[in-house]
Amino acid sequence: MKRDNGSNTLCIPGVRTATKKKETIAMLLAGGQGSRLGALTNKMAKPAVPFGGKYRIIDFALSNCTNSDIDTLGVLTQYQPLELNSYIGNGHPWDLDRITGGVYVLPPYMSAKAGEWYRGTANAIFQNIPFIEQFNPEYVVILSGDHIYKMDYSLMVDFHKKKGADATIAVQTVPYEEASRFGLMVTDENDRIINFEEKPANPTSNRASMGVYVFSWPVLKKYLIEDENNPDSSNDFGKNIIPAMLACHNTMYAYTFNGYWKDVGTIESLWEANMDLLSSTSTLNLYDSNWHIYSRNPGMPPHYASPDANISESMVTEGCHVSGEVSDSILFAGVTVHKGASIRNSVVMPNTIVGSGSKINYAIIAEDVIIGCDVVFKGSSPSLITVIGPGAIIPDGAVIEDGVRISAEEARDLFGEVI
Repeated sequence: MKRDNGSNTLCIPGVRTATKKKETIAMLLAGGQGSRLGALTNKMAKPAVPFGGKYRIIDFALSNCTNSDIDTLGVLTQYQPLELNSYIGNGHPWDLDRITGGVYVLPPYMSAKAGEWYRGTANAIFQNIPFIEQFNPEYVVILSGDHIYKMDYSLMVDFHKKKGADATIAVQTVPYEEASRFGLMVTDENDRIINFEEKPANPTSNRASMGVYVFSWPVLKKYLIEDENNPDSSNDFGKNIIPAMLACHNTMYAYTFNGYWKDVGTIESLWEANMDLLSSTSTLNLYDSNWHIYSRNPGMPPHYASPDANISESMVTEGCHVSGEVSDSILFAGVTVHKGASIRNSVVMPNTIVGSGSKINYAIIAEDVIIGCDVVFKGSSPSLITVIGPGAIIPDGAVIEDGVRISAEEARDLFGEVI
C-alpha cells in the first residue's frame, strides 16, 4: 500500500481510487426491466439487448461518453443484471478501464443501516450520492441506457455552462400528432424551460425530452435529498425532480438535439431502429470514423456465403454461415442459414440456426435459437413483428402466426421437448 504521487490518497493494488476532481461525470440508468420487449428481456436488462449486428443497446451511451471525453461513469443496474455486468466488465472496449475514473457498475447494495432496490430514477441517483461525491464534480450528466443515438455530451455541458443553468434537458422536436407520447418542455424564445407537460392529451409544445440531463451537482444533490424525504414522491426525475425545480424557479434550459435518436422500448421501435441501419437515408451512421460506436468483439472468423447464398440489402456479421437467402435483414455473429431457407425483413441475433426450407419474415429472433426445417413465419407487416426468445427451439414444419411472442419456455409448452 502506498500514497499516490505525494497526495493523501492511499493506493491499494487492484482497487481504483479517485485521486482527482472530475469536472463532469455521467450516471447511466441501466436497470430497466423492458417489459414491453417481452421474451427478449425475460432474463436480461433492456440495455443488454443485442442491436445492429454487433452491438448491444448500452454501447451507444457508453461510446457517447468516451467520444465526449467523459471518462468517469457510473452504470446503475438492477433488473437481471448478470448479462449486463458481465458485458461491461472493466470497460476496456470503450476505453473506460482507467486508473482514475473509468466505468463502475453500481447495483443496489446493503449498507450497515439498510438496503433496498432502486425505487425510481431519482432514488437510484440518491442512493449513489457517496459515489458521486468522491469525484467532487461540478456537473452530472444523467443518461438512459436504452436509447439509440450518437451525441456529443460535451457540447451540451458547454451550453449548460454558458447559460448558467441549474439543469439542462436535451429535447427533440416531434410532430404534434405524436407529442402526447412524450414528456414535453414548454420554453420561451431563449430556450428557457417555463413548464413541463408529462404526456399531455392536448400538448402545447412539441419539444420532447430525450431523457438526457445535465445538472449542476450542488443543486441536484439538494433536490435529491428533499425528494427522498418526501413520503409522497415517486422518486422520479420526470414526475418529481423536474417539476420541483420548476416550481422553485430554478434556471432550466432546453438543449435541442437534431440528430438521430430512438427510444427502443418496444418491439416495433427496436425492429425499426435496426431496419434504419439498412436505409440509405438514415442519419444513424455507424461507419463514421470520427464517432465510433464501440462494443465487445466476439472474436469469430469472417462470415461465409456459400455458392447457394443470395444476400441483398443486409448486414451479415462475423462468424455467420449463409447458404440461403437473406434480404433486408440483420444477422448477428455466428448465425447459420441453411440452404433453401429465406430470411426477410428480420433481425436474427447471435448463434441462431435457421434450418433448410424455413421462411422467416418480419421477425426478431433472439440469440441461441434453433429453428428447424420448413418452419413458416406468417410475417406480413412491420406492425406485427414476431419475436422468438433466447434459447427457444422451434421444431420442423411449425407454423408461426403474425405478431406472436414465444419464449423458450412457451416453445416447450407449445411444441414439447424437441430433440
